[in-house]
Amino acid sequence: MRYDFDRVVERRNTNSIKWDFIEEIYGEKDLLPLWVADMDFQVPREVVTAIKERADHAIYGYTGRSPQLYQAIIQWLDRRHNWKIKPEWIDFTSGVVTGLNVAVQAFTKPGDKVIIQPPVYQPFKNAVENNGRQVVFNPLKMENDKYVMNFDDLADKCDSRTKMLIFCNPHNPGGRVWDKEELQQLAEICVHNDLIIVADEIHSDFVYPGHVHTPLASISQKIAERTVTCIAPNKTFNLAGLTTAAVVISNQTLRQEFAKIIENNGVKTNIFGLTAMEAAYTYGEEWLEQLLSYLKDNLDFLMEFFQTQIPQIRPIQPEGTFLVWLDCRELKLDQQHLTELFTRKAKVALNDGAWFGVGGEEFVRINIGCPRSILAEGLQRIKQAVNTL
Repeated sequence: MRYDFDRVVERRNTNSIKWDFIEEIYGEKDLLPLWVADMDFQVPREVVTAIKERADHAIYGYTGRSPQLYQAIIQWLDRRHNWKIKPEWIDFTSGVVTGLNVAVQAFTKPGDKVIIQPPVYQPFKNAVENNGRQVVFNPLKMENDKYVMNFDDLADKCDSRTKMLIFCNPHNPGGRVWDKEELQQLAEICVHNDLIIVADEIHSDFVYPGHVHTPLASISQKIAERTVTCIAPNKTFNLAGLTTAAVVISNQTLRQEFAKIIENNGVKTNIFGLTAMEAAYTYGEEWLEQLLSYLKDNLDFLMEFFQTQIPQIRPIQPEGTFLVWLDCRELKLDQQHLTELFTRKAKVALNDGAWFGVGGEEFVRINIGCPRSILAEGLQRIKQAVNTL
């Protein structure tokens, strides 16, 4: 069937963080929300049907994970990413961020060093600091309008107290889909320095033509033995409110340590999240293919709009994700005035680049996972605001 991604679905008055809590978060009314990374599209029909059928049973007791759920995950990763895994490698958490925190607790001790690569998703830093570990920054470099890893700096940052790297692939917010050679070089440094790699691959299903997502753990057995991979249908199928994620760990010792922390912390998964995950990975491929085509058209629309209408702002061409990183340095505004430009003048809610850490200053992140009419309105608002400078 054909899905209508142009359809605008009213999300106000549904307790949507993106739409209903925007004044509380931004301190301004009537902002058009193009920020937090959920999409404004209805999920595949088969997911809705599965949830309704489970709800109709009307008993929601303690629930285990079916063999069909494991097979849905295994087959999805094989079909989409050519990664063959085994059911015993899979554990579950209430989200990827939960998985990051569990991994930090399981594989490091208070005072240990954990490397992150800013600008990057802020919860990476929080997962380290909130658990009493020390954050070490290995900032990405911008070369030819795209981010690359600074491998020399990464190697220099490793010492006897450095135990882990938290890695984002595809990268949020920069949109890089790291190629196999980059992943190999990264992994070799981690192997040499005996680092555990926690790979956040939640955006792995969003890859634009010309690029291929390679799961880090799929490169070799040696790398897989020290890699913890966090995945979820939450971004792919717009299921973030169902708080369910999977963690893939082939190393039995690491897997047991991870499972122990899950048990100690009482981490649970949602009965409807498990139902939705199985249905999405089993039946959602046609919906996803149509979505990817729509997002590519949204991206092309945005890139052309900035080039022709707002050349003072340069979007960094993403290779994956439904998020675009906007370089606002030519506006020559400090962070406070840049925020005011978007929230008070343009009346759009974007993610402040400084939230992503070192290197994020004078950038903002925009979400293109919405009907094109909403995206077009947001871009027009930005244009009008920039024209007042």
